[in-house]
Amino acid sequence: MRRLCVFCGANPGVLPAYTDSARALGRALVSHGCGLVYGGGSRGMMGAVADAVLDAGGEAIGIVPGGLFSEGHVHHGLTELKHVETLAERKAWMVQLSDGFVILPGGVGTLDELFDVWASTQLGLQSLPIGLLNVAGYFDSLTVFLGRAVSQGFVRPGHRDLVVVESDPEVLTHRLLARAKARS
Repeated sequence: MRRLCVFCGANPGVLPAYTDSARALGRALVSHGCGLVYGGGSRGMMGAVADAVLDAGGEAIGIVPGGLFSEGHVHHGLTELKHVETLAERKAWMVQLSDGFVILPGGVGTLDELFDVWASTQLGLQSLPIGLLNVAGYFDSLTVFLGRAVSQGFVRPGHRDLVVVESDPEVLTHRLLARAKARS
């Protein structure tokens, strides 16, 4: 696996555990020889994961749509920074450059990105591994909801199982790498 795409918040959240886990994920990516593709921000969860990757000597590629960030929020120390016009174009580039996905805590945009790549996988449009890093129980309610969606017949168990959920960045990275290897 060459690169993992990380979807996460541009804000740090209220718990230090969020940015601590983003940094730990960045270090785990580099230790496994993976580069980072992400949204190009310099602050919050985005900045934490990118800085950790760069500090560990890894590759960090940011994809920034026009007008999303003010100039002060764009990370200019990246290996590569690509400017695009729209959020849809951003997601398309992030998918094209990546071999898998990790979703960290974030807001509506992060959830949109999760469900977009998950639906694409469910429909067979791509087969890249997807992981949720469940920091401090952030995604607990979502996993309960998804279990209900399965029990009520709206999501097949096999489709629910397309997303790996872990609370430890190293364990999640290892599991995604194993899934990618099993598919190749």
